[in-house]
Amino acid sequence: MTFPESAALANLARIGKLKAEPPDARESAGLLRSATVRLQDARQPILSLESRFDLAYNAAHAAALSALRTHGYRSENRYLVFQSLEHTLGYAPTQWLLLDQAHKKRNLAEYEGDLDVTQGFVEELIDAAAALIAAVHALQKGS
Repeated sequence: MTFPESAALANLARIGKLKAEPPDARESAGLLRSATVRLQDARQPILSLESRFDLAYNAAHAAALSALRTHGYRSENRYLVFQSLEHTLGYAPTQWLLLDQAHKKRNLAEYEGDLDVTQGFVEELIDAAAALIAAVHALQKGS
């Protein structure tokens, strides 16, 4: 499936923000499988809120990376994987801004030990990850 915005991905590669690599269906499928398993675990209320956040964030990241790899690109910057959703899946900024916010929260937790998430935010993130996984499944079926 080709999006008109795919020229934007090529431009990001040209300026060194992304790396162009041949699409790898096996890698993309593995990332999507990982996203699905992590999302299932994130939905387990027995886990701590922090663990559920971490699982949901990583599920969304794996799914977004799968979409990027399906288009033949890779990023060394985690935030670009989410920002590229505009070009890989046709997401509007309002659709990926929650994921960007989760990325910022993840960085605070990883680098400063400060994780401030609410039940509502984690549930929104879980819903966003589920929608993202469904969109990547549709992308891969259309590829």
